[in-house]
Amino acid sequence: MAQKRIFKPEEIRGILPPLVTPFKADEEIDEQGLRLEARYMMSRGVHGLVAGGSAGEGYTLSTDELRRIVAITAEEADGKIPVLAGIIVNSTRQAIEKAKAVSDLGVSALQVTPVHYIYKSDDEAMIRHFRAIYEAVGIPILVYNVIPWNYLTTGLLQRMMTEVPGVVGVKQSAGDLKSLADLLLNARPQDRIYAAIDALLYPSFALGAHGVISQILSAIPGPCVELWNLVQRGDHKAALQLHMRMLKLWNAIAGDNRLAVTKYTLSLQGVPTGNPRAPLTPASPAQQVAAHKALSKLIGEQNIRKAA
Repeated sequence: MAQKRIFKPEEIRGILPPLVTPFKADEEIDEQGLRLEARYMMSRGVHGLVAGGSAGEGYTLSTDELRRIVAITAEEADGKIPVLAGIIVNSTRQAIEKAKAVSDLGVSALQVTPVHYIYKSDDEAMIRHFRAIYEAVGIPILVYNVIPWNYLTTGLLQRMMTEVPGVVGVKQSAGDLKSLADLLLNARPQDRIYAAIDALLYPSFALGAHGVISQILSAIPGPCVELWNLVQRGDHKAALQLHMRMLKLWNAIAGDNRLAVTKYTLSLQGVPTGNPRAPLTPASPAQQVAAHKALSKLIGEQNIRKAA
């Protein structure tokens, strides 16, 4: 594979959709579907692509599958925009294994969650965890702060960005706008703070988030890019109006199987990605109706295609 451009952390900004992983009926990866999805995102003007994150069902992917998905995404991005690889595992050993598997594919950063199976790690263990990953591969790391029972404090996150050279930023999730605000307040110029709060994109942008990586971007990349651009231009009145329209769509998607509804919403835009892997359930008929109605109000019925 030809060497792809590696983007510096300060170049990773704006709308960074986490790609959903298209699956066939047998739950095998649909590689052509993934290529179509990546091209669709790029056609809508996104600023980067994230492969293997939560929206991409990274928690279900084998190491080989993650490598395939990241490789395809990098091929489609072709050095034009940064590609980030998600790592969602339960040990330092597993994290290093997956990081090494994608290390030659031209990824500009890794998006890594804390370990998440039933226990909370102490602060020093988390620092050792992220330091070991960076020392193994030398790829910049964004800490994906989303695990409810291993939720990292803003103080610890700031320590990580200061003490671990490879930890360049944080993806702040879990609906916590206060923590996002505190991270931005105390960030050094080189620290990268990304929002991941689907229902609060406009306030996240207005606070100065360097970008966003969240599932609503996967469902409606075009309006998300428009919202980002409005805030960057200082047109807050129009941005707030668009935010409210987008919120209605997110409210139609949100739920325990929101990934399935996100995939259905993409299919309405001509990007079929199949259903999530079991046991997550497909979008119900009622969810499909609600998503279709909200999407038509946001982008216009004429822009909706028959679901595949």
